[in-house]
Amino acid sequence: MTTHDPIPARLAALKTATTLELKAQWRDLFDTEPPPFNRRYLESRLAYRIQELAYGGLKPETIRRLERLGEELDGGDRKKSRMRADTMPIAGTRLIREWQGVEYIVTVTADGFEWRGRPYKSLSAIARAITGTRWNGWVFFGMKNRSARK
Repeated sequence: MTTHDPIPARLAALKTATTLELKAQWRDLFDTEPPPFNRRYLESRLAYRIQELAYGGLKPETIRRLERLGEELDGGDRKKSRMRADTMPIAGTRLIREWQGVEYIVTVTADGFEWRGRPYKSLSAIARAITGTRWNGWVFFGMKNRSARK
């Protein structure tokens, strides 16, 4: 006796669904209003949620471990450190900051930043490594005015 798994078909159907249909599915699966993000984001989150509900999600200890690793790499809350792609400096841009008489150079990469040959996902993590204290990386490197911070 063969059982048919409907999940692959549901995932494939996301590609041909209208945006309105995707938003309706979001409401059903998350019980919240869909975020104002692009279609690709909606599709990927819906695909994950469909599989999570059918097959089970991550174990709590896995989630905690990922959060700890994220903190180590990013130096803070992902929601706060996330920056819109259209305001991100172009890959290859060098950010230079003098701190306590020492010049620090960070290179913007396609997926984050590089400092001292090591990849970083956020400027805040680099600023924290340099200063030993929490900083908004964009403020530290002069990319955002401190008074604009909320």
